[in-house]
Amino acid sequence: MATSVDIITDQAFQQCLSPDCSATFDVGDVYTACPKCGSLLDVAYDWERSDVPDSLRWFESKWSRRNEPLCRSGVWRFSELLPFAPPEKIVTIGEGQTPLIATDGVAKYVGTNPGTLFLEYEGMNPSGSFKDNGMTAAFTHAHMIGAKRAACASTGNTSASLALYCCSSKLMQAVIFIGSGKISYGKLSQALDYGALTIQIAGDFDDAMLRVQQVSKELGIYLVNSVNPFRLEGQKTIMFRVLESLDWQIPDWIVVPGGNLGNSSAFGKAFHELHALGLIDRIPRLAVINAAGANTLNSLYNDNGLRWNGGRPDQAIINKYYAGLDAASSKADTIASAIEINRPVNLMKCLRALDWCDGVVREVTDQQMLDAKAQVGANGFGCEPASAASVAGAKLLREQGVIAPSDRVVCILTGHQLKDPTATIAYHTTDQEEFNRVLGKRGVSRAAFANRAVKVENDLDEIVRAIQLNS
Repeated sequence: MATSVDIITDQAFQQCLSPDCSATFDVGDVYTACPKCGSLLDVAYDWERSDVPDSLRWFESKWSRRNEPLCRSGVWRFSELLPFAPPEKIVTIGEGQTPLIATDGVAKYVGTNPGTLFLEYEGMNPSGSFKDNGMTAAFTHAHMIGAKRAACASTGNTSASLALYCCSSKLMQAVIFIGSGKISYGKLSQALDYGALTIQIAGDFDDAMLRVQQVSKELGIYLVNSVNPFRLEGQKTIMFRVLESLDWQIPDWIVVPGGNLGNSSAFGKAFHELHALGLIDRIPRLAVINAAGANTLNSLYNDNGLRWNGGRPDQAIINKYYAGLDAASSKADTIASAIEINRPVNLMKCLRALDWCDGVVREVTDQQMLDAKAQVGANGFGCEPASAASVAGAKLLREQGVIAPSDRVVCILTGHQLKDPTATIAYHTTDQEEFNRVLGKRGVSRAAFANRAVKVENDLDEIVRAIQLNS
């Protein structure tokens, strides 16, 4: 899609990611890639013209104005750090009211000291996932340029978020593309309930992503997938809220699931900008965790040595890897449907974030994710399987000695437990056939932390006896 609307701003512009191009464009231009060289685009700022505060503590002054919609939003409360939108064009539904909680139970499971392991619970967003942080920013940009339809390809969470913003604002129609059998009912039910036009194609997320880009270009539909640079501006604010919750102290590690790599890209940009502005004195390390069944980043980064290389990563490595996927007709396959992606559109930006943040990449199995998910749940935070990749990844890095027991670690829980209840029920079930049907085919052989229902006869004495035996 390419269009242009005159938007008067002297603070923000779009810039090509490639150092060999670095072309710039107005924020009123709508591109999914640089029209000159095809690289991804950044939203960039002339900070000299922006009203950036001298200290991050300045943002605390907005707490007393939470009756105002933009101050209540956990995204637009930090509008001075993403100054691309005029206030009257901002679309918010109160996103970003998410807690950061220290949990010693999960810390013990991971292997860190008490008081050092934090869970950032993005499942508390209005649509139940972190996507609302980016959607409010992309949707605002769509509103700025006068879009009437917005589209996405989705494994579920993006479609739920887009559909909610369209439904709540009544500003445009949502068009979502999903692959066959590649979306959980919990997420699909949201998109359907919110009235989105849902297009299901034969294929997986990568197929849907290709088609939605083609259709958006042909029909002039605004694309909100994370290839959209404005999406990532909203997702930066997750890190601002993490710092806010830590009294503006910098953690040692941010651990995040890696699917389309939008979050990791946004987090790296957030910390790079804060450091360049002198608002933080150091940048935390970043760990991006793939599912073993969708491990493109891990394979490219750890097995093939792909690096940012000053903005000139070795494209031949990427091309060879993708050619191998095509030759083998390989499809991503993991219980963590939210990160079941073989061709992450933000690969380049993630490589840059890893460079900025001295980052590492790991992969974890479905077994490791589900065990970690059960431990997260046992400590009061229900999350979907993909979210638990962060906790499973932190545990792996602790076992490898990369994370020290005294390190302060923030694990991002990206989506609510009820996004994908099928996996949760199968893990805890007493029905071995159901366990095998849902989980066994993905190499999950045990449920070490299962909380199984106790079956008893419909008899008072038997019920009492069961309670006494299991108390």
